[in-house]
Amino acid sequence: MVLGTAFGWHNLTTVVVSIALAFAFGYALTIRPILRAGLALRAAIGVALAADTVSILSMEIIDNTVMLTIPGAMDAGLANWLFWVSLALSFVIAFAVTVPVNKWLIGRGKGHAVVHQYHH
Repeated sequence: MVLGTAFGWHNLTTVVVSIALAFAFGYALTIRPILRAGLALRAAIGVALAADTVSILSMEIIDNTVMLTIPGAMDAGLANWLFWVSLALSFVIAFAVTVPVNKWLIGRGKGHAVVHQYHH
């Protein structure tokens, strides 16, 4: 969101880049410690996909929906309080939705539960 707003990108471009970066960084942050635990790259990617996909997807759907729903938030600019308050609110709402999703997944041995065996 910050990059798209700073560079004056169209809202669709901003959302697409935001989602792509969320998945790239989310997977990378999961893969790195798994690789250090000794898993091969291909296996680590599989674990990251299983662990993070639903979580990141739910976070991004809520986050971007909130930002697009608040009038003017996407076009407010980095110097405008509306952008930052909207972004913070979108994170809070997305977090509140994603935590129960992750809890449900972990309770069924999915999501981040598949990563726990690789943490030392």
